Amino acid sequence: MSTKEIKRKPDSPALTKHDVVLKLNAATLLTQPDASKALQMVLDTITDCLVSGGHVEFRDFGVFEVVTRKSRIGRNPNKPEDTVEIPTRKVVKFKPSKKLKQLILDSTF
Repeated sequence: MSTKEIKRKPDSPALTKHDVVLKLNAATLLTQPDASKALQMVLDTITDCLVSGGHVEFRDFGVFEVVTRKSRIGRNPNKPEDTVEIPTRKVVKFKPSKKLKQLILDSTF
């Protein structure tokens, strides 16, 4: 089992898919390729659910759902007289749980 260190610039707080694979590898008996396949299967399952109109709920984390944004008029900030219609579209919305919100409020980063 490999326990590779996650290497990143100090000012970059992003967590990548590869980072998650490394954490899975370190915390379980899964090899890196198996951890990568498992993570990809989870992501594919979430994607399939959202594409089919469902929502994905993780207790104490949050809910992912697809919502429809109404069409609206947008304006060019450099030329406010220029307007453009932004069409109706579907977007993925994430609603964090109360527990996650509280953890973030209590954090000291």
